[in-house]
Amino acid sequence: MRIISGKYRGLKLNEFDGNAVRPTADRVKESLFNILYGKVAGVRVLDLFCGSGNLGIESLSRGAEFVHFNDISKDSVKLLKSNLSKLKEENYRITNADFKTCLSSAGAFDIIFIDPPYKLEAGIEALKLIGANGLLSADGVAVFERDRAFEGEIAGLKAFDERRYGKTFLTFFEVAK
Repeated sequence: MRIISGKYRGLKLNEFDGNAVRPTADRVKESLFNILYGKVAGVRVLDLFCGSGNLGIESLSRGAEFVHFNDISKDSVKLLKSNLSKLKEENYRITNADFKTCLSSAGAFDIIFIDPPYKLEAGIEALKLIGANGLLSADGVAVFERDRAFEGEIAGLKAFDERRYGKTFLTFFEVAK
């Protein structure tokens, strides 16, 4: 796992041992950031189920103004901190909390990455909270990663694009107008 572009391009990130945690694959991450091209620099990002920090660190590398990293797992936060220690001074916050707790105290963000363990329905719950509480800025994008296509509707949000990369689906949401 590496940083693909920006000031930390080529930086290798520490990874989890074994298969218990599934990081976003480099090819999926590269496609994701190609889609977000021009929308990352100078924005506020929430990496809600951050794991190793892969997506948030890529955002910092590409010029994000601020990244809030959150994960409920203490092991994930420990790995995240080891990855963040490789960076120069950056503007970020780390919380070790359930996603509901994180979202209850969060402000609005321009980009929100929602990449929970695939076996959980936490991503749908997170989207509902984001939509209901106006946590996505007016021109913002929420990206939901999981192993199947998105079906249904989320109050306050509108799915505007979906891409498939092997077994991974990325669904893009904006504020419903």
